[in-house]
Amino acid sequence: MKTCGESLASRLRQGAVVHSAWSNFGVPVVCEAFVRAGFSSVVVDMQHGMARGSEARDCVSAIVAAKASAVVRVCVGSFQDASWMLDVGAEAVIAPMVNSAEDAKRLVEFCKYPPVGARSFGAFRGCMLNDCDMASYQKTANEETVAMAMIETPKAVGALDDILAVDGLDGVFVGPADLSLTLSNGGEVAPESDHALSMQKEIAEKAEAAGKFAGIYCVSERHFHASVASGYRFLAYGADGQIFGEAARHVSSLLSSHPTKGSSDIY
Repeated sequence: MKTCGESLASRLRQGAVVHSAWSNFGVPVVCEAFVRAGFSSVVVDMQHGMARGSEARDCVSAIVAAKASAVVRVCVGSFQDASWMLDVGAEAVIAPMVNSAEDAKRLVEFCKYPPVGARSFGAFRGCMLNDCDMASYQKTANEETVAMAMIETPKAVGALDDILAVDGLDGVFVGPADLSLTLSNGGEVAPESDHALSMQKEIAEKAEAAGKFAGIYCVSERHFHASVASGYRFLAYGADGQIFGEAARHVSSLLSSHPTKGSSDIY
């Protein structure tokens, strides 16, 4: 594990605001490039992204080797993947569609060692990456790994106090698009509406009052700043697909405005 004060858990516990990149491509070198560009954390998205088992494992290795915190969003209900991703070196797990205290307890069960949870002992790869032995890892893992429950439905909002009260749950993570979609019963995806922003602020305030932190996926620069002001301390903004698309369009537009004489092709 990283030394005290360097881990994601330590930084969040000390009140730091952590900015994270987000990988939908699930390509190790892209994850590493995020770290080289200055991000101290990268989320590998297994739910909606293109990484699965070995691909996600290799992304985690690239992130940790580049000296950053690897976070993984697992698929809905895939709590067994939460344990495995921690074993291979992730520092944190985001679990989608956690709608009750029972769901949150299951997440904790797979993320934390006894007596807090029931995680099985054997973080071989994680220890390799962090140059530590498994016995030492186990002694600090419950404090130095992070379990985040996603809040993205009316049911989860209604059960938020009970979810936040679950022992071993470190924080909640808001999926603003799904939250606005489910709250409107499929009527709209509007994560930056006044109603959505107000609810997001309330979630962050409740998390802080419960002694836990709130994280969120930010959909725009404006949304990022609003989320910081609302009290979110783990903010993911900068998905690889979005960044690549915007940069590629910029370069393409630039080159198209200065075509090579006699040819309209861009090489």
